[in-house]
Amino acid sequence: MLTELCQELRNWFVRKKYFGTFTIESGEIALPDGSFLQDGQFFRVIGSLFNDGVHKYGVDELTDEAFEGAIWSMAVPPAVVGLSERIDEWITKYGDSVSSPYSSESFGGYSYTKAAGSSGRGNANSGPTWQSTFASELNRWRKI
Repeated sequence: MLTELCQELRNWFVRKKYFGTFTIESGEIALPDGSFLQDGQFFRVIGSLFNDGVHKYGVDELTDEAFEGAIWSMAVPPAVVGLSERIDEWITKYGDSVSSPYSSESFGGYSYTKAAGSSGRGNANSGPTWQSTFASELNRWRKI
């Protein structure tokens, strides 16, 4: 979820960008100039066939490969990590009902289902999204 959250925010909390050829062996990335990432630090992989996205150094196991691309070291604030976890929980709880193109209601032995209208986000879903539900918190970290 952190990859999607940073993408939505247009904020990758970048510290430093490294470009070149990178090798991942036994699930760990071989860093070009020694260890520039700390255990538990987030980093973004770009240009990889299997590992594009945000990962946590020393925690996430990566798929072995060699690739030409970039690695961005990140300094993600704990509040953003917490927000990401809360969004994950929200998606787990409400994701199926929100992603359905139908709304339904039942009462007193009667039930019906109808197609939902457009939400203005380009889908047929009229329910809330994680972006709309957490909008006020997202705006604090959003880059324009």
